[in-house]
Amino acid sequence: NHHPRHSNTTCSGGEKGRRIRELTSVVQKRFNFPEGSVELYAEKVAARGLCAIAQCESLRYKLIGGLAVRRACYGVLRFIMESGAQGCEVIVSGKLRGQRAKSMKFVDGLMIHSGHPTHDYVDSAVRHVLLRQGVLGIKVKIMLPWDPTGKIGPKNPLPDSVSIIEPKEEELPQAPYSEPKGGDAKPPLQV
Repeated sequence: NHHPRHSNTTCSGGEKGRRIRELTSVVQKRFNFPEGSVELYAEKVAARGLCAIAQCESLRYKLIGGLAVRRACYGVLRFIMESGAQGCEVIVSGKLRGQRAKSMKFVDGLMIHSGHPTHDYVDSAVRHVLLRQGVLGIKVKIMLPWDPTGKIGPKNPLPDSVSIIEPKEEELPQAPYSEPKGGDAKPPLQV
């Protein structure tokens, strides 16, 4: 069973799941699976702003539509951060203005680059845009927030994040007194 995620399930579902059936038969033929052994389920992305592929495609369409690179990137950056991401990075490289190829980098918030948590926390996507002056490359990296439920982000917290737990209030006994068995309790002797 394979679960492709999609920001717009009506697109992958199509009319009465026609697209899903098409995808199923394509996967079946590509990997030579026997008939009826492949099942595909479309799952809606919980938060579109935290999906690097969706944001990369969004930026791609903005650039194809002729929006200025800087403006398009800042728009995507702001949308990602408003969706609750810890941080994000957008890199656009190629012939931005003039003949010389350059790369522009837009960063906001926190981004980790190394160690095991990058596998859980950083969602990245790369796309290419074919414009009149040449091809632009787009890279989008999103640092997901920690989510104990595991719906919009990883369940396990970052290894270096420390949470301080407040100590409980302890009830202290008032004044010590002795309880002799079989008799009235006497206050302790004052020395």
